[in-house]
Amino acid sequence: MASSKEFLEYILEQLSELEEIAYRAMMGEYIIYYKGRIAGGIYDDRLLIKPVKSAIDYVSDIRYEVPYEGAKEMILIEEVDNKEYLTELFKAIYDDLPTPKKKK
Repeated sequence: MASSKEFLEYILEQLSELEEIAYRAMMGEYIIYYKGRIAGGIYDDRLLIKPVKSAIDYVSDIRYEVPYEGAKEMILIEEVDNKEYLTELFKAIYDDLPTPKKKK
């Protein structure tokens, strides 16, 4: 099942206080970038983020979900209606997110 554009727009609005939030459509889903690093994505209208240490420390009730068959588990973010929570979460995880690989 693909994610809706409406859910993507809602999440982008929730993250609107952050600079350099971007997304890329990928096979009906959306990859979310924060300052050029992949922070997570929207899969089946669920916000999932990379399970980096700072995210594990920040999220109080962790629930892991698989974004699609064969993928690694990610952390499901259920508090999508709390704009302040999402903003602070993304700020907290930034330093632990992998830097993009240089293209040859």
